[in-house]
Amino acid sequence: MTIKIDYNKCCWKDGKCKSCSCSGKTKPVARCVDVCPVGALTSGKKIVVDLNTCINCGACVEACKHKALSMK
Repeated sequence: MTIKIDYNKCCWKDGKCKSCSCSGKTKPVARCVDVCPVGALTSGKKIVVDLNTCINCGACVEACKHKALSMK
């Protein structure tokens, strides 16, 4: 299984959080990135999953309130 990202649903666009449900108080923070126990997700211009690092735990899928991440 691998993590898939539906960028049309993702609140992280052009390097910024576009939704209050994923942003921190002082700066935008992608919650899926924060919950990954191995640091396989990064947020730059968009959220990216390093498939070589990902352990398929599903923590990021559970954290995404927009249902933009899935395991396939």
